[in-house]
Amino acid sequence: MSEASAPPGSWTRAAAIASLGALIALGLAWELWLAPTGNGTLAIKVLPLLLPLPGLIRNRLYTFRWVTLMVWLYFIEGIVRAAGDRGIAAGLACLEVVLCLVLFSACAVHVRGRLSAERRAAA
Repeated sequence: MSEASAPPGSWTRAAAIASLGALIALGLAWELWLAPTGNGTLAIKVLPLLLPLPGLIRNRLYTFRWVTLMVWLYFIEGIVRAAGDRGIAAGLACLEVVLCLVLFSACAVHVRGRLSAERRAAA
């Protein structure tokens, strides 16, 4: 499918899925290998990120909407850990913040684009 014939929101959907996948990978790598904070039990913080993945892949508008709310929990964790941690953990926290902002932006633009396309189609 060419870029000109791509459905509205396809790049935002791809960006949302990619940033969510990167956030999952970062969370696992962070807590298990890169900067472990204990015995790896904090890796369970990634489990809620797995819930929206099927909905984003299936392009469900409802999932895109609630992900924009859920992602702020991880954003706050990133801000707190970037301010309080040192070394590699602070860098990983900054990366988490960036990924959260990308995920939020992609989902918000996707929702807005889909809703306006539906309004245009109804009119």
